[in-house]
Amino acid sequence: MNRDRIEGNWKQFTGKIKEQWGKLTDDDLTVAEGDLQQLAGRIQERYGIAKDDARRQVDEWMARVN
Repeated sequence: MNRDRIEGNWKQFTGKIKEQWGKLTDDDLTVAEGDLQQLAGRIQERYGIAKDDARRQVDEWMARVN
């Protein structure tokens, strides 16, 4: 999955993101607004995981979403 595609279609992907990371709020997704680094930061905060783990999860999610 191409980062530009996700960033460009952010609203369409928010549902899939919330399925994967249910602790994220609408406000979290609004703040991230297509920025995958911001998304990883929000995941890190909500789930209390390391930054590298959050980024890895986002990268793995991107690879699965088509």
